[in-house]
Amino acid sequence: MTDPTSPPTAGTGTCVSDGTAPDPVVTVDDVRAEALALLAGVADGDGLDAPTSALITLAVNASVCSLGGPRITREIRHALDAGATAAQVHETLVVVSGLGVHTLMEGSGRLAEVLRERGDTSLDVPLDADRATLRGTRQGDDPYWRDFEREVPGFLDALLRLSPESYEAFFDYCAVPWRTGALRGRVKELISMASDATPAHRYLPGLRLHLANAVRLGCGRTAVLHALDIAAAAPPHHGVPAAPYDRP
Repeated sequence: MTDPTSPPTAGTGTCVSDGTAPDPVVTVDDVRAEALALLAGVADGDGLDAPTSALITLAVNASVCSLGGPRITREIRHALDAGATAAQVHETLVVVSGLGVHTLMEGSGRLAEVLRERGDTSLDVPLDADRATLRGTRQGDDPYWRDFEREVPGFLDALLRLSPESYEAFFDYCAVPWRTGALRGRVKELISMASDATPAHRYLPGLRLHLANAVRLGCGRTAVLHALDIAAAAPPHHGVPAAPYDRP
């Protein structure tokens, strides 16, 4: 019997009976190959220091794709013992909690696509004044969001058109760890990259975006590959038991 927690290492998606295209399969080997291609020509640079290594290990264990309570406790202790501060530990948890936005990234654009298939033209009209102002304020000409659009095309436009409230909330939440600033930017990018690269997630758009940002902020090949090695060792999600209490 196949272990349902094991990531695929080869193959193609399962056909869907209603005619929907099968899900493509991204393998663990694909993740590594993508990273190596993006690292072509990048200098080796320094490795990870002990606190950063410990925080990345905490991140991949605290990710919603692993989420092991006792493991999280253990890795918090390891990070503090390695010299990380409490603020850095908590900021790591805030960064990795953003993994949930991948549901929006993969779902919003597809909802817009299906609505267009069904003849809804409201998603293609010019933005109203309020939405146009929101886009200018939140995205503007920031090159980060141009790179983001390249990796997740159409997501921000769909989110803005379908739910301006969610659009604003997305930007607000993503900005929290950048405002608190307990961790250097490149460490946050390595944490995000590693969380996207775990065997239970394998989210290539995020991997590509965060790896490029980490390199841009000064990370070399050695640090990136070390972070990916930590990600590759992340355990599967075995479930989280409920807290005991006396039922009425």
